[in-house]
Amino acid sequence: MRANSSSPNHAKLSTPQIQAQLIFERMARSTARLSKSPAPENVHRFRTNSRRVEALVSELAPETRNKRKLLKLLSKLRKRAGKLRDLDVETAFLKELKIPDRQNHRAQMLELLAEEHARRSRKLSKAADPASLQELRKRLRREQDEIKLDGIDPLRLAANSLPKLGRAPMTEKTLHAFRIAAKHARYLAELAGEAPAAKFFVEELKRAQDAIGEWHDILKLRAKAEKHFGSASDSALVSVLQNLSRARFRAAGNALTIALESLSHKQAAAAPALPEHKAAESAMAARSAAVA
Repeated sequence: MRANSSSPNHAKLSTPQIQAQLIFERMARSTARLSKSPAPENVHRFRTNSRRVEALVSELAPETRNKRKLLKLLSKLRKRAGKLRDLDVETAFLKELKIPDRQNHRAQMLELLAEEHARRSRKLSKAADPASLQELRKRLRREQDEIKLDGIDPLRLAANSLPKLGRAPMTEKTLHAFRIAAKHARYLAELAGEAPAAKFFVEELKRAQDAIGEWHDILKLRAKAEKHFGSASDSALVSVLQNLSRARFRAAGNALTIALESLSHKQAAAAPALPEHKAAESAMAARSAAVA
């Protein structure tokens, strides 16, 4: 898959090949930055680029020992980075949260988050040691050459990866699973580059992901507050976080439903029309089935 890195000319590469090459290049840069400092922006870039590489490799690389080893190592480092990134988001949110704090629970929670951040930062630094990052770079280079991109349709792959909403009520567990599936689909769609259909697909999912992400951040913060301070009747902070998480859960569910319906309608409109004789045959078959 990899083109000659000494040549900036991408004329001979397809759009998915160019986009995939960019993903691996960004991953290499974010890995280098993380090795120098676990600063919030470096952690965030590493986390998001890891997700993109995971989507690309898991979907389009053949099953090999290197692939399994790479995905395992990426998952380990991404999860460590993700926990640190979550703490950054939770801390920023809590600092901006304006509530009466006679119990001093908001200040206490900020202290607890700072302590956890220090622990998580040490764990990430330990996991992202020079030997592990060297192994990661080596396995990334190997896998980049194994990716199969000839003749793929990124939007078709992405559409097939979209979560399917059922008739059962949406729960916190299912909404989180839908969020992960939507991310995977979005990263596959990005392989189509700047094509209008791809941009529409990505933007619709991005809006839904942002709404679900806002809910999930509050959910995790609420769980920590409940662990330390008890129920809503025991803590004003817990009460506020419970109310916010419920409101954002509803908003996130609505955003996801709207995005999936919008993409479904767009795909239906873009589907090629049947020839007249085929359409007539299809209508006759449908009437026969209805009568039967």
